[in-house]
Amino acid sequence: MSKNVLIITGDAVEALEVFYPYYRCIEEDIDCTIASPVKKKLQTVVHDFLPEMDTFTEKWAYKIDSHVSVDDINPADYDSLIIPGGRAPEYIRMNKKVQEIAAHFLKENKPMGVICHGQLVLTTVREYIQGREMTAYTACRPEVEAAGATYIEEKIHVEGNIVSGHAWDDLPAFMREFFKLLNVKKEVNA
Repeated sequence: MSKNVLIITGDAVEALEVFYPYYRCIEEDIDCTIASPVKKKLQTVVHDFLPEMDTFTEKWAYKIDSHVSVDDINPADYDSLIIPGGRAPEYIRMNKKVQEIAAHFLKENKPMGVICHGQLVLTTVREYIQGREMTAYTACRPEVEAAGATYIEEKIHVEGNIVSGHAWDDLPAFMREFFKLLNVKKEVNA
């Protein structure tokens, strides 16, 4: 029986952090749904670093379709949740339905993958992450700690049902750990 993965995001999602998990799930024959506050073609962005700047840059990237509005999501229909980073988490976290979805996966102890700025969504349901451990993009550390979670200075951290990642360049390890939580085993042909 195929697993169902939900990705919640919005405009200004970091391109690699939505495309990589989405296509990796498809590659593993996992049903994957992208939900956003409004069903639409989402504008992704590329975050990168230039030697002359102290912070990351942002440029427009490919577009990707969201399949459904978060208002039409019943989180009980999904086995796991991925929350990519970029700037999308800054605004989707204010959506009450997004908060309900995140809380559902935390309450039900279902596998979650949260990377980069995606942890900002979890800070809005702080009662479910207090005392939990996670990593995030370094600039998100104050919000993670203010929500009562312990910030871990690692690129990838697994604690209970949450795989948390630092940034897009950590996606291979992030997805490897996510699939372990989701209990997806790859068949090896002899």
